[in-house]
Amino acid sequence: MQQTATDAATRRARRAISAVFAVHGVVSGSFATAIPWIREHLQLGHGWLGMALVFLTIGASAAMPLSARLAHRHGPRRSLAWLSLMCCAGLALPALSPSLLWLCVILFVYGCGLGLMDVAMNAHGVQIEERYGKSVMSGLHGMWSVGTLLGGAIGAFAAHAGIDGRVHLGVVAPVTAAAAVVACRWTLDVREQPTATGGEAGGSGSGTEAEAEAEAPPRFALPSRAALTVGLMGFFAVFAEGSSMDWSGIYLRDVTHADRGLAASAFTAFACTMAVTRLLGDVVVRRLGPVRTVRISGLTAATGGALVVVARTPALAITGFALIGVGVAVVVPLCFAAAGRIPSASPGQEIAGVATLAYASGLAAPAAVGWIAEATSLSVSFGLVTVLMLGLVLGAGMLRPEGRTTASASGEGSPARAESHPASAPETS
Repeated sequence: MQQTATDAATRRARRAISAVFAVHGVVSGSFATAIPWIREHLQLGHGWLGMALVFLTIGASAAMPLSARLAHRHGPRRSLAWLSLMCCAGLALPALSPSLLWLCVILFVYGCGLGLMDVAMNAHGVQIEERYGKSVMSGLHGMWSVGTLLGGAIGAFAAHAGIDGRVHLGVVAPVTAAAAVVACRWTLDVREQPTATGGEAGGSGSGTEAEAEAEAPPRFALPSRAALTVGLMGFFAVFAEGSSMDWSGIYLRDVTHADRGLAASAFTAFACTMAVTRLLGDVVVRRLGPVRTVRISGLTAATGGALVVVARTPALAITGFALIGVGVAVVVPLCFAAAGRIPSASPGQEIAGVATLAYASGLAAPAAVGWIAEATSLSVSFGLVTVLMLGLVLGAGMLRPEGRTTASASGEGSPARAESHPASAPETS
């Protein structure tokens, strides 16, 4: 009977954290579709817009390592609720910027909220995956993509209707904040346990005593070598994701001369294909394995990038962005799942390390695209994206789960099954 209650609580927590992922996606998608309005409102060139987006990168990269410490100090559930509130509230601010200087400051604050919430919700997702004993991270990231699709659709409608960006983001911000805070009430509130690095985890003493004596994660720590290896694949995937999210609308406006409504639909197509692929991703990865899946994904994304580079009509560019969405969809969930299994005294810190590297790439990508476009053209910028997608093909072996042994908390699972999918069961060593 107790086991049934635990399973019910886990299922409730999975639904709750799925809603939180979706809220984060709505916030991200809403901001992405508002970027063309912000650029036109402040009359910014590609280079100046790219410079402003750098502050988004700095804010997220500086804040991400703090997430594990906040969860340790205030509890996972409470910290996730407050960080979600901070992230959603920050969405309303960029459209209120009166100048480039204020936009930079506001994007720094907004980036802090995005990064902190991102790490916190992925740490919850890893805990849920461990309790299920099978992959669920792709599905959770699929809910994030569903959220970006919803946010993108709302943004496309607002752009087509000519709604002021301040009104658009000012309405979305409080609605998403309320939804996230309510959903957090049913998330898990279990502090993370160290991943054993040798011998038997737990040593002497009860789990409660070990939890009480656990040291708080450091405020800042360099990612471990394993986290850097995993994060490199995330770097490639999220670079393409960030570039497509923030520049797809502008690409259609400037290169293919689409109107505002059609330009916003490029992001919608990208988000839609990502959502569908991620929702099916757990099944695909179990069938093909992570390495083969990532190689096929890289080829698909590179094909999409090549179409974007040569596109001079809206239809071809939208098709290219859609293929990029298919290609990068499952890579990031696999990276987070792998990060949660890295032997460490603080699994959350390893997740933060991978997230910092991966999403620093995604947030830096818009700036890099802007700078390259200022010096050359947007087509050349997406040529770089295409080359990085080929990096997924060459580096897919980094996610091969060889040498990992897994066992569930009840002793179920086998190494053979674990090798077919890196997140098939919680890992002990």
